[in-house]
Amino acid sequence: MEGNPDDPDLHIPVLLRPLLAAVAPVSGTWLDGTFGAGGYARGLLDAGAERVIAVDRDPLAFELAREWAGRYGDRLVMQPGVFSRMDEYADALDGVVLDLGVSSMQLDRAERGFSFLKDGPLDMRMSQEGPSAADLVNSAGEEALASILFHYGEERASRRIARAIVRARETAPITRTLELAEIVERCLPRAKPGQSHPATRSFQALRIAVNGEYDELHQGLMAAERALKPGGMLAVVTFHSIEDRMVKRFMTARAGQGGRANRYAPETVEDAPRFEIVTRKAVGADDRELATNPRARSAQLRVARRTAAPAGAVKARDIGMPEIEGRST
Repeated sequence: MEGNPDDPDLHIPVLLRPLLAAVAPVSGTWLDGTFGAGGYARGLLDAGAERVIAVDRDPLAFELAREWAGRYGDRLVMQPGVFSRMDEYADALDGVVLDLGVSSMQLDRAERGFSFLKDGPLDMRMSQEGPSAADLVNSAGEEALASILFHYGEERASRRIARAIVRARETAPITRTLELAEIVERCLPRAKPGQSHPATRSFQALRIAVNGEYDELHQGLMAAERALKPGGMLAVVTFHSIEDRMVKRFMTARAGQGGRANRYAPETVEDAPRFEIVTRKAVGADDRELATNPRARSAQLRVARRTAAPAGAVKARDIGMPEIEGRST
């Protein structure tokens, strides 16, 4: 699309139509835990939500929203923070929506350092605070880098790439996105037509590590359980298999359907179901959406409805969260 990249109307929220259909009728107070460019928040408000609490850790999200948020008045409440603390911001919610993908406003800005297609500083910090991807890439040991690439990005060539990174930084620190992308590309076969860029999995892994995304998801799912009122809806959109696995196992376990994180683990026992699963299978984009929004091709939507059972806790390993020694995610 052409035009101002900061125009919210140019940022298409993934799977919005099936999400709204799955949670209909929309009413009451919702929390959008990954506000971004505001697509879901606006969709919920336009569909009938009385109020939406918009949560984001990126200050840029709220700066850009000032241009259009006024049309919703006090129906849209902007809350800086992280969705893992949503129950501190609100309770008795009618719904929670989480879109776990990288926001277009982050990915499309070279200076944020998320893209392997645009040259920029190797940053990747959603909050714009704390250690960056460059800090991680230039300080972590080879074994730690390989573990991050393998467990967070499912990169089979993780050891080869980690070795190349360590070798390259011995000459000079790795500080640019295209510099890192080229190092990764040299370790892998040339991508065939239709295949993803060779650096996709490595950049995903580093972004997840920098932002603690898996731990945030684990804590956020439990926070949603605490914040939702009976009958409240939890809708989560994921973009890769590890996130989808975590959400699926959380919903399955909290729906009292038991199951095992792996075949050797004991079956999970629930006192009472905390959720009822609404989408029996993950919902993907249809041809209509894919034609207008190619980024939707890997998106998966899962929805569950909160019961009246008391909230509890679930262990990270029971929902398949990757664990790396020395890291919480």
